[in-house]
Amino acid sequence: MQHFKNLADMHRHNGFPMPEHPLFSIHRCTHNCSIGDREFTSDFYMIGFKKLKSGVIMYGRTKYDHDNGSMMFIKPRQVIEFKSVEYEEDAFIMFIHEDFLHGHFLHTEMNKYAFFDYEANEALHLSPSEEQIMWDLYYKIEAEYLNNTDEYSRDIILTHVDSILKYSQRFYKRQFINRTQLSGKTVSKFNDALAAYFANGLLVTQGLPTVHAMASQLNLSSRYLSDMLKQETGKTAIDLIHIYLVNEAKNRLKSDDQRVSEIAYELGFENLPYFSRLFKKETGLSPNQFKKGLIN
Repeated sequence: MQHFKNLADMHRHNGFPMPEHPLFSIHRCTHNCSIGDREFTSDFYMIGFKKLKSGVIMYGRTKYDHDNGSMMFIKPRQVIEFKSVEYEEDAFIMFIHEDFLHGHFLHTEMNKYAFFDYEANEALHLSPSEEQIMWDLYYKIEAEYLNNTDEYSRDIILTHVDSILKYSQRFYKRQFINRTQLSGKTVSKFNDALAAYFANGLLVTQGLPTVHAMASQLNLSSRYLSDMLKQETGKTAIDLIHIYLVNEAKNRLKSDDQRVSEIAYELGFENLPYFSRLFKKETGLSPNQFKKGLIN
């Protein structure tokens, strides 16, 4: 698999004009845009807007082949592939080398934007007005990119990149709400998947349920699942797993004549102190205090 360490090699390989800056570049695609002819990875972030007419874009474990205008966000060393891609309208893509962010607040902020860990089928789909906002920001970046570089260039460019990311976060919130209205509550499906995990005896064979395991059951990425649940309930996927486990423990403490350690083990907890801390965090009582309260 090919790996691009610098932008010049990426541009040269794809026949793009050489980048104006060694660590940051943009490319505007007019109806078609080939980036590699096989799977590749790189040392840079990629942010793109596209409205696909034909072809397939692969990143993560899934493919993107939708024809709505949408944004994609790819982090360094993520596998990506473009196959016979043709666009309905102009598209753009920007490449941001990791080193371009050194010393800037975005260096740490990038990790907070969960959509860099979403799958291709979880791309951000934009309304016409949202598309216009993204193009306006792109044009501002393009103007600065093509201008003579000075001491302000990087900060101005990254300020506009930051705006793109903040707007994307806002638009994803809208998409989460719309998706919930169209496909039902994710939290209900999540709880059903948890119940099935218990019913199928996976606690014994696989241990405590993980966010990754639940996301796989729902055909979502872990970050996208957590963000959708946070939008619906105010709690993340791991929060809801903990609540489910504690509720199951409370039920068994009420009905089973078992020791706390036995219940903890049956629920997949090999570490009794960890189970006790989690239980107390959710209920305000230790498991033993809870059980004694029931007896009294």
